[in-house]
Amino acid sequence: MTGMLSALTRLLAAFASLALFLSPMAAMAGDLRYVVDKAASRVDAKVAFFGIASKTASFPDMSGTFNLSFADLEALDMVVDIDARTLTTGDSQAKTLKGKNFFDVAHYPTVRFVGQRIKMTGDKTADVEGRITARGVTRPIKLAVTFSVPPYSTGGTQPISIVGTGVIDRRQFGMTAYPFIIGSMVKVTIRARMVPN
Repeated sequence: MTGMLSALTRLLAAFASLALFLSPMAAMAGDLRYVVDKAASRVDAKVAFFGIASKTASFPDMSGTFNLSFADLEALDMVVDIDARTLTTGDSQAKTLKGKNFFDVAHYPTVRFVGQRIKMTGDKTADVEGRITARGVTRPIKLAVTFSVPPYSTGGTQPISIVGTGVIDRRQFGMTAYPFIIGSMVKVTIRARMVPN
């Protein structure tokens, strides 16, 4: 009888160990789903000014989602909407940038970034390919992204902060004004805190 109980105990322990092993695998079968923490996120756009200095426009109002898949580790479903009407520069240039020669916020109040593919380049770094739409024009963009933690290690249960940087040509979006004063290439930086959804 004692031997039978001992064998049963070992069998139950083996099942418990197997369950512990398989539980992370079960979690990995689904997606990691996040939403943007608006209070802790923003986008900056930096451009050369007179060739010797730079100007930065900040967009403090953004919302969006960020979804990763364990079924396809390069799949990314990311949509970030930026309210261009909230653009600020800390000086009088904000009004100009909101006007028809630049973001034309009266007609195009939203700038959208859509991330489509992600390729991890390190534990906490990745290249993200996607599209950015401004003034009704959509162009491809690649972002170099750094995560606060390895994104697939969280199980979707803790926040993740990201910093993504990329470069766009403002002329491709119809922003061609003042070519001798304002540079053409714009460095875009997305800083976002993602919380589990």
